Amino acid sequence: MNIHPTAVIDQEAKIHVSTTVGPYAVIEKGVEIGPDCVVCPHAVITGLTTIGARNTIGSFTNIGGPPQDLKYNNEPTRLVIGDDNQIREYVSIHRGTPGGHGVTTVGSGNLLMAYTHIAHDCVVGNQVIMANAATLGGHVEVGDRVIIGGLTAVHQFVRIGEYAYIGGMSGLSKDVPPYVIMAGVRNQMRVTGINRIGLRRSGFSTDEIKKLRQAYKIIFRSPDLLLQEALVKTMEEIPDCALVATLVNFFITSKRSVVRMAGDDEE
Repeated sequence: MNIHPTAVIDQEAKIHVSTTVGPYAVIEKGVEIGPDCVVCPHAVITGLTTIGARNTIGSFTNIGGPPQDLKYNNEPTRLVIGDDNQIREYVSIHRGTPGGHGVTTVGSGNLLMAYTHIAHDCVVGNQVIMANAATLGGHVEVGDRVIIGGLTAVHQFVRIGEYAYIGGMSGLSKDVPPYVIMAGVRNQMRVTGINRIGLRRSGFSTDEIKKLRQAYKIIFRSPDLLLQEALVKTMEEIPDCALVATLVNFFITSKRSVVRMAGDDEE
């Protein structure tokens, strides 16, 4: 085990023998760190925090800190982080709360750039990119392969669907559907098209992307249709596409309402 002599590690913390811990890092009781991780200088990892394999924890991060919730009273809540994440300098990720999931979850293969924040009870999927200073409020759900632009703030309880692309300096107060490009703040939030480049890079077929664009035109570009009418029409005209079904179901299951306002098309 490669642990710098200035690191402060509780004797009850569990650190895999292959993990490296840099100067002045602090790892407290209850922390478990898997193989081949790198904990950079001055990182702080605390609480009931479980970290998987091959993660890089940047300098001056605060991982597993208590939630910023006035109702929290030192209950034993958790943070669980998967594998192969790059968690850059000054990132903060907080544990869950008893009133939420009791656990904050971060998947695998994510890039959390400098100064990003993940609040209590969030569920972040896999291969997500959060650019510098992007912030998630409590209880936010982020699907796989979402990209969140820098300085973006996401209101608590918002859901962001898989493969969505969020422009920088946005402010999200409603759910963002999967597969779309979106930018804007609160009542100026706009969906500007299907994230076709991201979908193509992820291996989706031309036919699947074509069907999603067809669904987009029905749902977002049909001002004469009520939302329920647009969703029914979408499933009637495109009944054989799993991605379209996922898009429609996202609207049906939303509890906060979903961004439907369309901006200038980028397609």
